[in-house]
Amino acid sequence: MKILCIHGPNLNMLGKRSKTHYGELTLDQIYESLIDTFEEVEFTFYQSNHEGEILDLIHASIDEDYDGLLINPGALCHQSIALRDALEILTIPKVEVHLSNINEREDFRKINYIKDVCQACFMGKKIESYHEAVQFFLHK
Repeated sequence: MKILCIHGPNLNMLGKRSKTHYGELTLDQIYESLIDTFEEVEFTFYQSNHEGEILDLIHASIDEDYDGLLINPGALCHQSIALRDALEILTIPKVEVHLSNINEREDFRKINYIKDVCQACFMGKKIESYHEAVQFFLHK
């Protein structure tokens, strides 16, 4: 199984951001955890602070042979209709992941433009949210 794993703005700063919301792991440690836990999965990891780069990657992935897309869009889920439209084009299963529970945070974080174009969303359990997302793909 091949999973494309995309991370949006500020997620490169994990480990330095609020540990209450995001935990103590860095993004590289999250990648290592996924690789170590799911040896049967071939992951492609990508992070960008630039929306256009993320959109370009999603567009390019249409012609790749990924079995699924795991995306932690960060703040882009609250503001980017362009991201929503790009995700809607993909025909592979898409899963949204958040380390914190965005539905229990500030009101502006409760706006989510991508939830209706993803097959599932896992949030609020820090690294376990990622593990649940990969399990979703494995059992699909």
